[in-house]
Amino acid sequence: MAGKKVMMQGTASSVGKSLLAAALCRVLYQDGHRVVPFKSQNMALNSFITDEGLEMGRAQVMQAEAANVKPHVLMNPILLKPSADTAAQVIIKGKVQGNMTAASYHKFKPQLKEMLGEVFQELSKDYDMVVMEGAGSPAEINLMENDVVNMGMAEIADAPVILIGDIDRGGVFAALYGTIQLLGEHRKRVKGIIINKFRGDKQILEPGLKMLEDLTGVPVLGVVPYGDFNIEDEDSVTERFNRKVKGEAKIHIDIIHLPHISNFTDFHILETFPEVEIRYVKARDHIENPDMIIIPGSKNTIADLKYIRESGLEKEILQANKKGILIFGICGGYQILGKKIMDPQGVESSLEEIRGLGLLDVETVFEGEKVTTQVEAVIQREDLPFLKSGKDFSIKGYEIHMGRTTLGELAKPLMTITNKLGEEVSYGDGAVNGNLQVMGTYLHGVFDQLNFTSSLINYFMEKKGLDPLGENQMTLEEYKNKEYDKLAKIFRENVDMEKIYRILGGQE
Repeated sequence: MAGKKVMMQGTASSVGKSLLAAALCRVLYQDGHRVVPFKSQNMALNSFITDEGLEMGRAQVMQAEAANVKPHVLMNPILLKPSADTAAQVIIKGKVQGNMTAASYHKFKPQLKEMLGEVFQELSKDYDMVVMEGAGSPAEINLMENDVVNMGMAEIADAPVILIGDIDRGGVFAALYGTIQLLGEHRKRVKGIIINKFRGDKQILEPGLKMLEDLTGVPVLGVVPYGDFNIEDEDSVTERFNRKVKGEAKIHIDIIHLPHISNFTDFHILETFPEVEIRYVKARDHIENPDMIIIPGSKNTIADLKYIRESGLEKEILQANKKGILIFGICGGYQILGKKIMDPQGVESSLEEIRGLGLLDVETVFEGEKVTTQVEAVIQREDLPFLKSGKDFSIKGYEIHMGRTTLGELAKPLMTITNKLGEEVSYGDGAVNGNLQVMGTYLHGVFDQLNFTSSLINYFMEKKGLDPLGENQMTLEEYKNKEYDKLAKIFRENVDMEKIYRILGGQE
């Protein structure tokens, strides 16, 4: 296939492929190139809905932002959303194809190769360069035959490969050498090595780099130091769930860390406020005395509701509600806050009905058809405790859910949807309870609206007698661009971009 492209592969999951691919996208964009990210297959519970109402992985959305291009489903044509240890919902070109076991999907993969070639060709024709990303390790010798995401995809696209190793986890030389040795005939595609997450004196490392080059015949393109970047992660294998408490934080928000937590990127903006401390609460933890509790989205709402109940967190959430602590649910979390969830078609579970937490007078029924849409909404409720300005609050977000929720007499809509996929509409979303201390919504991204989130934080600040936030708060887009530029700077300073340009041009 024509065009300039390069694929970032790793010796294992979580070695930094997504971030380094984003860094390269940003550097190429800064250098004036039209660049686009691509990952043939993503396995993640974090997803995004495009302008066309199609579902794709968040990692390529993040990389598209770094490249300053609009996310498109062709950037991630296959998305796997795990629903159990050995099964996943399979989404192809943004549409749900159904649930498959690991074994059945492995047999199905060869049928996808022609589609991936067509998608890659269509995507790449409008750009100067494509930055591709692999998944896990390319040296899974039991999966090589039907591979469509690592060397299998590199072969389809005829792309050179840069191999990434994570030195922070230890054994990086063995991981890099062993990976290359196991690649067989695909070894010739590896044109460079990057060592990621380095801490220490590079001079001590350099003899090892030379020995690695001699052993593999592959040049080391750079050593990227360990960096603290507040950029959205791809999946739940993330350091953000274990972040240390910020000393300057004045507002404390507990987020229930569900086993099947999805779209925790909803809370990224909250982490950009130095005044706010986010804590992910697991079964072994306790809800202490936060200003707000959030129940996030879930890929398996019924299983996660049972987890909340059996772990004792349900009792703590109900006690917090009695103390007047604000409780907010998003998507699956909204469903969990209701009176009951019904699944007559077995969409999620063999359990046809389960009692919810009962904090909202709503009931949810799971149906076979998945809602995937971008929407605009307005909050006109002047009775909400944190919306005292008298102004309407405009909200943009997206919905990804199987359930349909109906409100009882004791619940009122949180907001009104005014636009759905570009068409004007008018219907309610979400719910609030009678004392305005429990609320939920189907909208992912609700906190991304700075005016809404600033009003919420200021409400908590006022309750504590603290000064409100300043007027010149950075928008989420501005914050992200600052982080992408910081990431690109680190990459540019520590990686041989001249060699990468030669690799992109097929000269190495």
